[in-house]
Amino acid sequence: MTHTMEQTIRRFLAPFLLLAALALAGFLGGAPLSPAPVLAAPGETGGPLASAALSPRSVLILVINLLGGLGLFLYGLHLLSHGMKRAAGTWLRTILGTITNNRLIAVCAGAFVTVVIQSSSATTVMLVSLVQAQMMSFAQTLGIILGADIGTTITVQLIAFRITDYALLIVAAGALLMLSSKNKVKDAGETILGAGLVFYGLYVMSRAVEPLTTYRPFLDVLLELEHPLAGFAAGTLLTAVVQGSSAFIGILIALSLPGLLTLDAAIPLLLGANVGTSVTAILAAVNARPEAKRVALAHTMFKLAGALIFIGWTGAFADFIRWTSPGGGEAGHALAGAGSSVPRQIANAHTVFNLALTALFLPFTPLAAKLFAKILPDKEEVEKEPFKTKYLNESMIATPALALNLAKQEVLRIGDIVIDTVEKIVKPFVDRDETALDEVELNERRIDFLTEKVSDYLRKIARQEVAEKRVNEVFEVMYTATELELMADIVHKMLRPRAREWLRRDLSFSDQGKAEILDYHLRTLKQISRALEVFRDLNLEKAEAMKRKHRKYRSMEMDFMRTHYERLRLDIPESVATTEVHQDLIEQFARITSHATNIARMFLAWSSRGNSSDGGDENAVGPG
Repeated sequence: MTHTMEQTIRRFLAPFLLLAALALAGFLGGAPLSPAPVLAAPGETGGPLASAALSPRSVLILVINLLGGLGLFLYGLHLLSHGMKRAAGTWLRTILGTITNNRLIAVCAGAFVTVVIQSSSATTVMLVSLVQAQMMSFAQTLGIILGADIGTTITVQLIAFRITDYALLIVAAGALLMLSSKNKVKDAGETILGAGLVFYGLYVMSRAVEPLTTYRPFLDVLLELEHPLAGFAAGTLLTAVVQGSSAFIGILIALSLPGLLTLDAAIPLLLGANVGTSVTAILAAVNARPEAKRVALAHTMFKLAGALIFIGWTGAFADFIRWTSPGGGEAGHALAGAGSSVPRQIANAHTVFNLALTALFLPFTPLAAKLFAKILPDKEEVEKEPFKTKYLNESMIATPALALNLAKQEVLRIGDIVIDTVEKIVKPFVDRDETALDEVELNERRIDFLTEKVSDYLRKIARQEVAEKRVNEVFEVMYTATELELMADIVHKMLRPRAREWLRRDLSFSDQGKAEILDYHLRTLKQISRALEVFRDLNLEKAEAMKRKHRKYRSMEMDFMRTHYERLRLDIPESVATTEVHQDLIEQFARITSHATNIARMFLAWSSRGNSSDGGDENAVGPG
């Protein structure tokens, strides 16, 4: 089962389990299906509650409606997030790629990103991936983490709007826009359709739980949650299972609409939900570098510290929220009519908590960065598993612009291994170092493994209905990976067997011949490094310089061949004995420089709007 499928199942089942568990506890706590209390009419005696009954059929219908409403709600959140990510994916990469050490800008960026992807957990997981890929420092993420907490409150504020009566109209408008042939209009339609399904799912769930407003055992269970520690524990546990606070808080709002849940009971659950949402980032950082683990630690500690501060005065906090929210004059525990104001009060409590969290911790983020660095210090990286990707993250594929950045980082890693391979292959010839060949063999296997994984990852990105610009980027990354693999293949298939044969024979180059080989070898390494710089920075000036260098190297190849033949004419013994190896080394290094230059040619061709090859250099080597 894929990670995405497992996460979907958890998000679907966990909120339902909350409601089912509460209902079951209520049914088991009283006489099963016995007459249940109902609200008494004004002026009646005998207490505020009278009796009603819940039949088995009513319970079944309640469960079915809950499941259906929850499905609509979660699918609506998915569409809302997916549509906004498609519409703003490039903005995400631009914003996260230009984050500075300005804390206020980082907070705004975190809020924006979370509004787009509809989950502070997903934002934090994204930050873990970006820090793991060394595309962002840990210190830069702290402001984004606090901003992400604010961003997730906007989703909850949206849910709290009482526009469920117009939900189907919103669904219809979104569906009509999705019929458009224009991608931008379709993305907007998907976003609107998702919002409509969120509201309609909320409406279905709130109507489904209305019968429980008259069932005393169920109400008693909800009243128990007003105890801060009980509510906090329940909110933490259930949100950790859901791995998303927005869905869980949406359930709380659904319970509050018919008056089932009071603000006093919701606040401890809210605090628990804010802590429980950090579990997703913790799981994502388990196998990450220490700096990436600090992102998850910071997210958890910020949330936990804030919750512990607020948990001691939930009653006063509830009074403050009622005082500052619409309908603040209503009695906090009154069931009748409470549904008109409690949903907004729950959303406001969530917003105030996270704003307070940001105001409290933002000034101290530099100190926090140092503290977390001491708790999780950097360690010298020892790659125990050579056949393992370092940067690819399946959860990022849904955001193609950022997933491509991770793929580029993995390709750059392949490039570093290729440089190491090319650097080592000369040692058997000049130093008679046989151990270098075993390292070359291991590097070749690593490169093959990583290239295959990158190709699979890029194919998954390309299947995301990405824009044409993203498709071009996928090709650029895949082409670069292919060229790097071909360089490694030259070393492994051509030069490694030649080195084995060389070590079996008692041969050595002439001093001049050895100097020429080392000179051309060094220039080959420099050309590969330049190719990686062009790929990393999209530096077209360096790409043009690479083409000029390549022409110079081809000329040098001819010069070295000419001087070698001059040594043969002079009958220098070392040159005569090593002529075949000497020529082959120069030729294979020249082939490697051609593959490196192909990377530059490819980027220049794309910049020229669609030219698939550069006709100015007939020595270009194809990608095979």
